[in-house]
Amino acid sequence: MATAHGGTPAGTPKTKRPRRARGPTTPSRTPAASHDLDLLRQMLLIRRFEERCVELYSAAAIRGFVHLYIGEEAVAVGVHQALDERDAVVSTYREHGHALARGIPPEAVMAEMYGKSTGCSHGRGGSMHLFDADRRFYGGNAIVGGGLPLAAGLALADRLRGEPRVTCCFFGDGAFAEGEFHETANLAALWGLPVLFVCENNLYAMGTALAREHAQTDLAMRAASYGMAAWAVDGMDVHAVERAARGAVESIRAGSGPHFLEMRTYRFRAHSMYDPDRYRPKDEVEEWKRHDPVTRLADGMRTAGLLDAAALEALDHDVMEEIDRAVLAAEQAPEEPAEDLLLHVTGRYEEAQA
Repeated sequence: MATAHGGTPAGTPKTKRPRRARGPTTPSRTPAASHDLDLLRQMLLIRRFEERCVELYSAAAIRGFVHLYIGEEAVAVGVHQALDERDAVVSTYREHGHALARGIPPEAVMAEMYGKSTGCSHGRGGSMHLFDADRRFYGGNAIVGGGLPLAAGLALADRLRGEPRVTCCFFGDGAFAEGEFHETANLAALWGLPVLFVCENNLYAMGTALAREHAQTDLAMRAASYGMAAWAVDGMDVHAVERAARGAVESIRAGSGPHFLEMRTYRFRAHSMYDPDRYRPKDEVEEWKRHDPVTRLADGMRTAGLLDAAALEALDHDVMEEIDRAVLAAEQAPEEPAEDLLLHVTGRYEEAQA
């Protein structure tokens, strides 16, 4: 299987892939094996989607800021195992993985990358502003820490309405240093709001190392000072992430108030496609790549006899075909007509169109 750190990138969207005979996708059909296979497929989908974005960006097919999630897939996939459709998700500008794990179709996400009208934000948001109200996915926020107060508001509204929902808020270690986190954490704990704070600690706030920004780098310990349950998790292990998230969500639903999970993870790519990435030692990056969450799960499944090389190749092939279809659909999707540019902007314009 090709990975982001030493394999062949996904093929071009115009390449027609030969179809393979459909057969068993794993040597075992036990519930545990099926669940692990689903986890692996979701992480592969995110990985291959991101790799394709690199190709498309390099070819100037998509523009603007693009922040890749490669290396952090276990966090998005593992956390979403604990959530259901009634819950809300608030994300960051590095949200492709969150959106796909939430169930937003790759076609809708890719079309948004292209700025097409069939995108999940109708082509108006692009990479940093994915949004899907039907799936309760509330951004995509370009401002660091900007989603935190929004999450508190969503959770407060649910509690006032008596809705048994959880709001999951993803953010990075850089946002932990912002005032929005501390204000939101204080109010969430004070009011006992049903919020799951998921801090994706990838050790760098853009180009600033964690130790250069925080005198105390144990973020879970600091979050606990607000009176909420908080602990650190191996964010490169999808099983560890899922266990922690399930425990936290179950406790929140039982009325115990907000919980904080510090996901200790790492992004294999630069902060954004514009970033030359000269601030990280190369040996540090290579060391973290040895803990690749996709390879880690696949290797574990092979060792347990739950997956063989042929099944893994077939799974990867199916994922690549799905992304090919998403790219083709995005390329063929229409641009938004100029006369519709004021839609969803002013109520007066929409009244005139009614």
